[in-house]
Formats: sequence, structure tokens, C-alpha cells
Amino acid sequence: MPEKTSHKSDIEIAQESKMLPISHIAGLLGIDEEDWEPYGRYKAKLSLDLFQKLETKQEGTVVLVTSINPTPAGEGKSTVTVGLGQAFNRIGKQTIVALREPSLGPSMGIKGGAAGGGYSQVMPMEEINLHFTGDIHAITTANNALAALIDNHIHQGNALHIDPRKIVWKRALDMNDRALRRIVVGLGGPLQGVPREDGFDITVASEIMAIFCLAVSVKDLKSRLSKMVVAYDYSDSPVTAGDLGAEGALTLLLKDALMPNLVQTLENTPAIIHGGPFANIAHGCNSIIATKLASKLSDIVVTESGFGADLGAEKFLNIKARYGGIKPGAVVVVATVRALKMHGGVPKDELSVLDLPALKRGMPNLAKHLDTLKQFGVPAVVAVNRFVNDDQAEVDYILEWCKSEGVQAAEADVWADGGAGGEELARTVLNVMESEDNNYKPLYELDMPLDEKIKTICQRVYGAEDVQFSPKAIKQIEQFTSLGWGNLPVCMAKTQYSLSDDPKKLGRPEKFIVAIRELRASVGAGFIVALTGDVMTMPGLPKRPAAMDMDVTEEGKAAGLF
Repeated sequence: MPEKTSHKSDIEIAQESKMLPISHIAGLLGIDEEDWEPYGRYKAKLSLDLFQKLETKQEGTVVLVTSINPTPAGEGKSTVTVGLGQAFNRIGKQTIVALREPSLGPSMGIKGGAAGGGYSQVMPMEEINLHFTGDIHAITTANNALAALIDNHIHQGNALHIDPRKIVWKRALDMNDRALRRIVVGLGGPLQGVPREDGFDITVASEIMAIFCLAVSVKDLKSRLSKMVVAYDYSDSPVTAGDLGAEGALTLLLKDALMPNLVQTLENTPAIIHGGPFANIAHGCNSIIATKLASKLSDIVVTESGFGADLGAEKFLNIKARYGGIKPGAVVVVATVRALKMHGGVPKDELSVLDLPALKRGMPNLAKHLDTLKQFGVPAVVAVNRFVNDDQAEVDYILEWCKSEGVQAAEADVWADGGAGGEELARTVLNVMESEDNNYKPLYELDMPLDEKIKTICQRVYGAEDVQFSPKAIKQIEQFTSLGWGNLPVCMAKTQYSLSDDPKKLGRPEKFIVAIRELRASVGAGFIVALTGDVMTMPGLPKRPAAMDMDVTEEGKAAGLF
């Protein structure tokens, strides 16, 4: 491990670290050489045969890491996930970290990287943040192959009578590019295809990404892909990828990507990184295969879900855990002094000033997320993620507040101290799992009507007073129910910055109404997406994208990936 100093950037720390050959990491887990395939010296693909071989092996405990609503001040959820995994290993629990793959869109946009931070990172950080093993590229290719097959089918005679005005399958790109949200294709005359409106989603919002993360075998993947609704015909009946005969080719494009990726943390704790759907516009969890495989190979799996508990954790507990047969042992809610003060009304440039009244005003945001997890029946622990310049009085205030609320909490200094800075948190999580009842169950039953499922999430998770459905959404609920999709779970597409559907309403807003503008049927994935407010499935870049500060040295080393 490199010499510790708070003056080094994440990428400097990563580049000074010493990784072990991936064969050594596989050996730590007892994986035979025939069950992994090297991708260079420090990455490997784990075979799906290994997943089948371990099918009857007892599973370890899954610990889910989530957070309060994110702010520009930063929460460090991935950093805590990695640091906690390292900490469990330090105290004698064989642990694997299971994370999502970073999308190039946010990496080039705002985040600059998504592999943890400081001395709690997954390695090789540069490759993970860029092309990694090509999984997301494979999903992009499969998505766009299907788009090409749809347009070609129409051009070649349209035997399925697809209505070009009712094609719901969009093209995809793993980049934030607002100019592609709405486009026109097929211009240039009869030889160029049939003109129609189209658009792009970011790849991590593609239904193929969701399917990729919920499928548990090649057979399951192919079956789910065939069920994807891509359009409606002139009589308003759904047309699927299976109707086009596309599922075989799509499965072929994805077969290697479906194998989970094995890497390591900066402290050489094994990590499996696989899949990466957004949590504000998709279900926000890594693959079921990765999480289940990790649980077969370890005592404890530390995994994360995207953004706050109102998005990623809700979807983990209502969708992923339901489909994967996963019962999480505990949920860790990451909170920071800085973020809570922002929820209390403090501007970003004034966060370094001691302000206990603002911190007090921000605590209701944390309180609501804890209330949500209590409704799921899962034991919860608060991790106060320490930033270098945090005032101890403010850290202590959060810890005392948690104590007064009967919530277990611990300070985590994993950015600066790696696993050693997370040992108190690790012991607290173990204590909670041993001492508190775990009555986990999803928040709603699948036979509940679609509109009631949506209301349940909005009212019980977000704290909304009511839900307002647009005329289009009402019609879609009726249509989807008549088509037999009413028993599917719901995946909410909502801003990550607020409990409400208005990103400007920080803290714990009250007496608000959530507006549902439309629904999308992700039948292959196995859920219905409900779009709220102004949430976009193709994000845009900020005024100064993180990409503007990225470069590569003459020695071939990346710069600017935070």
C-alpha cells in the first residue's frame, strides 16, 4: 500500500498501490483455474459454470450500503462499501465487495470516476472507470443491433405491421449527450429506410442492462430478451424482440459479458464488479449473478445500490432481492456532515464552517431513509463517512442523534485509513445483525394494482401526500394491466437529489404530490418503469464536464480520473 497522505488524489493513490496477480485473488477464494479467464494481469471473468457448481453451497450474508439523498458535497457511498469490505476482512470475516460497473457518461460528466476513493478503492481503477472488460460496450452493441433489426424489418416489408409511430425501443450510447434525446432517422429517400422519430437512452438505462443484471443464466437471459416489448402494431398489440427473432443474436453478443468480473481492492480484498443500471432511471443494482456468486464464495458480501435509499435501496429490496431470493442481513446508510448541512440549507462554498443548527435542520433527510428501511423490516446502521475537514463536534452531533433515536451508528474514516478506518463500523454491523430482528419483506405484494404500487412507494418511501397520474399514464396503466403486466413490480424513475420529484426540494419535504407523466413496460426485465417529473433517460453534460480535466501522460498513465 502506498504511504498515506491526505494530499494525494484518488488516482495518485491508486497508481502507487501494488496489486496482486488476479490468479492470487482467485486462489484466495478457492476458485479452480478452469473456472476463471484472465483479462490481463489484474482482471478476470468468472465462468457461469462456477455459478452452477456452487448452487447448493450455503450463502454468506449480504450487507447493502445505501445513503441519504446525494448532494454536490459528496457522500462517498462506494468508498464506504469498499472500506467496509476491507474492514470485515481485517477483523477475520472472509469478505467480497460486489459493485456496479461505472458508466462513462457520469464519469466523463460530473463524477470523474466511480471506483471508490482514497485508500478504499477497487483496482485497477483506471481500467474499471474506462472500458474495463467491455461489458457495457457489449450491451450498447446488443441494444443498437435490435434497433437496426427493427428499422430493417419495417424497410423490408413490415410483416409484423409495426406502427412506426409506436416504436418504443430507442438506440443507446454510454455517454451523456442531450442532443440525442430526440432525433429523426431514415432520411434521404427510400433506400435509406423509413423516416421516423427516434431517440437515444444512455446505455445504463437500456432494458438490456436491467435484464443483464437480473438474469441468472444464458437460458434466462435469452428468455428475458425475447420478451422485451419493442413496439406496437397498428392494432395496438405489443411486438417483442422474440417476434423479430432477435433474441439469439442478442444473447450471442452478451454471452461473455454475462460472466462476472473479478478484481481486487487497494488492500487486495476480492471484488466482483458486474452490471451497472442507473438508480434514478433504472433499478440501480449490480447483477444478481455477481451478488449470489460472491455470497457463495465468502462469509459476507458488501454490495451497494445507487443514490439514496429512496431509489437504489428501495429497488434492491423490492425488485432485486425479490427476484434473486436475497435476504439482506443489514443495510448501512451513509451520511456525511457536509451533505446533511446542504440538506439543512447551507451553500456548498460554506460547508467548512461549523454550523450545528444547519446540521440539525438536515437530519430529517436521514430520519426518513431510516424510517423507510424500518418499513422493510431490515436492521439499519448509519455510517458517518468522515471527510478530512469535518469538525468533530458535527460528527459527534450525528452520532448522538442516532443514539437518541435508538439507531446504531459508527464513524467511518475509510478514505484516509482504508479498512482500518472502517473496523468500528464493521463491528457495529455485525452486532446489529446478531442482536436485532430481521423481518425483511418487500413493501408491496405483486398482485397489488400498478397504481397502488406506485402510490405505496411515493407515500411510504418518499413521504408524498398524493400521486397525480397524467392522462397518458392512466391510459398506460389500463393498457398494461389488460396485457397481463399488472403483476410486475414497479421501477420508479425519479430525481436522486430529493425525496420528492423536484430536485430543488432538499431535506425532508412535506405535503408534496408526485407527478407520474408516463409508464414504460420493461417486460423482459420484469418491471414497469414509472417516470416522474422531468427525469431524463439520456442525461446531459454539465457546463464543465470532468472530461475537460482528463488526460494521459507520455508514459501512458491516466490523469484526471479523480
